[in-house]
Amino acid sequence: MHILDITMFWAPASGGVRTYLEAKHEWLKGQAGIRHSLLVPGGERACDDGICSLPAPPIPFGHGYRFPLRKAPWIAQIAAMAPDLIEVGDPYVLPWAALEAGRQLEIPVVGFYHSDLPRLVGNRAGHWSNVWLDRYVRRLYRRFDRVLAPSRVMAEKLRTLGVEQVAVQSLGVDSTRFHPGHRDAGIRQRLGIDEQTRLLVFAGRGSREKNIPLLLQALQQLGPRYHLHLAGSDMPVKLPDNVSRSEGFLDQQRLATLLASADALVHAGSHETFGLIVLEAMASGLPVVGVDAGAVAELVVPGTGLLARAGSADSLADQVRTLFALDYREMGRRARQHVVSNFDWNAVLPQLLAHYRELVDGRTRWHGAING
Repeated sequence: MHILDITMFWAPASGGVRTYLEAKHEWLKGQAGIRHSLLVPGGERACDDGICSLPAPPIPFGHGYRFPLRKAPWIAQIAAMAPDLIEVGDPYVLPWAALEAGRQLEIPVVGFYHSDLPRLVGNRAGHWSNVWLDRYVRRLYRRFDRVLAPSRVMAEKLRTLGVEQVAVQSLGVDSTRFHPGHRDAGIRQRLGIDEQTRLLVFAGRGSREKNIPLLLQALQQLGPRYHLHLAGSDMPVKLPDNVSRSEGFLDQQRLATLLASADALVHAGSHETFGLIVLEAMASGLPVVGVDAGAVAELVVPGTGLLARAGSADSLADQVRTLFALDYREMGRRARQHVVSNFDWNAVLPQLLAHYRELVDGRTRWHGAING
């Protein structure tokens, strides 16, 4: 079986979609009878180790992302690659190319709903756009043979929009790369804090939906006994005295070291579609203080962290204080056990492959019945 992933969510600074695709690509190499390819935008036409690119213009100030404008070259390239199944990872031009190629090749096409498009655009353009975008999402995702959502909250959002062929498919984490053993005792010294100061961390883009201002308000309430380090792009420059930041993205090795060296992850985002950084922190042995909304609330199960009221800096600060009044180290150990058992890539990706086999086998039987 030849599986093809196609997405515009591919840039030098690795995001959650690229992390998923790279993990899948490596894992599928070890599966008998499976071939996996990726087709993504790039600066030129190229193909290496199953990862192929077609030229597409860069998005201004887009952190290396590129936006395909024409379907035809992508349809032709998909046809030339002759997959047995296509998975689409973005909601823009490429899904329409994949759907047309899938129709021509008579193969199943899967849509993975990584991002909540109406909410993302609504945050930037105003909620006037939501009705139009809801219609667009419904029109697009109804066309797929199956739609995968990374969390129950996203699956329910799609069903509310009228997309019925939805299944929850969690993303995963490399629990060897993200491991408590990567702790670096020197990080506290470099940040200028002592062993008695609680080191909190958040990593990701400093985009509106991450609610970074809420984190800063909570840290102002918590005071000097707590220190928050922000790692990621577009983080605010003006910070309270007990908050520091890294410049830009950290590679996975540096991120794994930072997480393993902290005391807890704190996450104020209330609209996460999955929350990969939460899994990475839990795999690193950290308890999590998140908010009781979005996909983060699905990941932080009892005994692995605490949940605050969404949108409340007071509640977030209170839950941080409560965490450290409890046995937070034991909660961190439970968090890692939970992730290793349920969200390691070796646990998650066989479930994904089962979706593919079901769709390809079903299409094969259907064609056999028609031809017979």
